[in-house]
Amino acid sequence: MKPRVLVVDDEPGVRKALHRGLRAEGMDVVTAADGPSGLRLAQTGAFDVLLLDIMLPGLSGYRVLQRLRADGVITPVLLVSAKDGEVDQADGLDLGADGYLVKPFSFVVLVAQLRAVLRRAESAGSRGSLRIGSLEVDRATREVRWEGVPVAFSPREFALLEVLAGRVGTVVGKDELLRAVWGDEQAATRNVVEVYVGYVRRKLDAVGAGDLVRTVRGHGYLASDQHIDDVIAPAGPA
Repeated sequence: MKPRVLVVDDEPGVRKALHRGLRAEGMDVVTAADGPSGLRLAQTGAFDVLLLDIMLPGLSGYRVLQRLRADGVITPVLLVSAKDGEVDQADGLDLGADGYLVKPFSFVVLVAQLRAVLRRAESAGSRGSLRIGSLEVDRATREVRWEGVPVAFSPREFALLEVLAGRVGTVVGKDELLRAVWGDEQAATRNVVEVYVGYVRRKLDAVGAGDLVRTVRGHGYLASDQHIDDVIAPAGPA
């Protein structure tokens, strides 16, 4: 499976260049243009590594990182900044960053840093399993098991299920799924999200787990093994 990278940077040219370059290096890339959007996507736990700029509108990279670590999200983070002071770098590492890269940087060095972070994360086993009742979504092996029995999913289906499983009990809107699974809201349509949710449900239905992914009309989709009245209220419109 391709490593999934979330790039959070407010400069359109930088996002476009990194999206193109990292895809050419065999990575699956999703981008975000501000702190709040980056935080929402990162909280899904659907990425192998985050490339996070520090100077962001809405919420700084420092605050995004701080929130992620406070929420228990252990996805590796490589901070990027024009600030090259020792104090700035120390602050980022103290908040839980796994690396710090100073702009302007060499793309070759960036890729090497990302691969090094990914190798360390793999060795440490940081991408564990997500669970919805008896359904296990193994993020390290990209496998899904129902009561210990493997269930086959395509890479895109797995990515969608991974996002929902990372937000158990919370409604995830279609636009958020578009950004997290397809890269941005222009890469596909809401109808495509519905189609893929249908694919996932049919495969879960086949093993008796079809009620784990539900539609919350007007809001989005929910992964839970609880009664729908017991889950967290919808996070926003679908």
